[in-house]
Amino acid sequence: MNYDKYENPLTGRYASKEMSFNWSPQKKHSTWRKLWLALAETEKELGLNITEEQISQMSEHLEDIDFEVANQKEKELRHDVMSHIFAFGEQCPAAKPIIHLGATSCFVTDNSEMIQIKDGLKIIKQKIGSVIKNFSVLIEKYKDMPTLGFTHYQPAQLTTVGKRFCLYLQDFILDLERLEFECERLPFRSVKGTTGTQASFLSLFNNDHQKVKDLESIVAQKMGFDNIINVSGQTYTRKVDFYMISVLSGIAQSAYKFAGDIRLLANLKEIEEPFGAKQVGSSAMAYKRNPMRSERVCSLARFVMSLPANCANTHATQWFERTLDDSANRRISLPEAFLSVDVILSLVANITDGILVWPNVIAKRVNSELPFMATENIMMAAVKKGGDRQILHEAIRNHSMDAGARVKGEGKENDLIDRLKNDPVFALIADDIDDLINAKEFVGRAPEQCDSFLNDCIKPILSELEKEFGANLSVEAVNV
Repeated sequence: MNYDKYENPLTGRYASKEMSFNWSPQKKHSTWRKLWLALAETEKELGLNITEEQISQMSEHLEDIDFEVANQKEKELRHDVMSHIFAFGEQCPAAKPIIHLGATSCFVTDNSEMIQIKDGLKIIKQKIGSVIKNFSVLIEKYKDMPTLGFTHYQPAQLTTVGKRFCLYLQDFILDLERLEFECERLPFRSVKGTTGTQASFLSLFNNDHQKVKDLESIVAQKMGFDNIINVSGQTYTRKVDFYMISVLSGIAQSAYKFAGDIRLLANLKEIEEPFGAKQVGSSAMAYKRNPMRSERVCSLARFVMSLPANCANTHATQWFERTLDDSANRRISLPEAFLSVDVILSLVANITDGILVWPNVIAKRVNSELPFMATENIMMAAVKKGGDRQILHEAIRNHSMDAGARVKGEGKENDLIDRLKNDPVFALIADDIDDLINAKEFVGRAPEQCDSFLNDCIKPILSELEKEFGANLSVEAVNV
């Protein structure tokens, strides 16, 4: 680490080596060279006067980039693409005259970015798979555990811990579906020329339109794309960036929702993120167990969620066939969106892999609220034994008000059930009341919903992900 200059914390501190490499100068500029090679090869195949020696030289120097030569040349030319053409030509003297033949800068810049986006989405997809796998384990484990539901962050009807995990996982499933949709539709710019008319290539091939069309499709196929954008100016439409970043924003939203709830549950001491044996929660308050992983998720997610608006503005302000005011912006926004989501998913995977659930605390909170929720069941049971519904209702109302005042006014335990057991009005069912307030009777179909979600939705998805990425969907350990 260089301590004398600012370094991006995403690459220096958090992100995986795969995603860091995906947006690295090495990946970017070696891809430029692969594009130049694919262009030259295809031009040769279609009849241009390009020799095998030129192709051979280019293919031998795809990775060994002399960045010093390129950087020095850029200071002179003030043009990054031309400086790298020069550096490549220095290593491939025979090929120097035909490198970048007929192309404009966006042939390498835009197409490389589309490759980086495609490869970045694959890394993201694998990490979503890891998150899905972890959540599926938690849902199965906790599908039957009653927990207090919250609406408006106020006590509501019971649900189960597993059912709540289903809610988080469903969001990530929706994100995965959007990601797969955009991946399938992601187009390649391919060979378009300076204003998208392919005029330079038409000239090279003596007005043979079919050869220009073949050049475009063959280069795209060589670079791994079947789909080519129909029309472009000098650049592919920046609306594509908006769609890609919107997918990443959706993932960030899902992660924020989950991590935000974990932060709230940590305060309630019901569920906590992993906490290391020697982890320090506060420099002053030694007892603290701050949810720093979840806080980091929310912090990075907030940044990613702001980026679609930036991309929308970039697209909207591209004048005519192009302007250059997108370039500096996209050098920051595209890599950092992917790097941030890479870190976010690593964190979510880490949290879900080692999450701490405290059943006794959860049960205690359930039991503190359950008496109020159970009163209708108690009343119905008493009516079945011959009780008067109106008298029973009034008794429950009075006892509930008194029990509530005891809890809030005196800070004591909720004694509503004891009050009802000792009231002669409920004498006929006094021995049955404990059975009537079994928490598992108040969770509705939550356990069955968990089973259906796992069997009908999650297992088929995991099966497909394991075919694509292998049985091990684990995430590389990062600085979480």
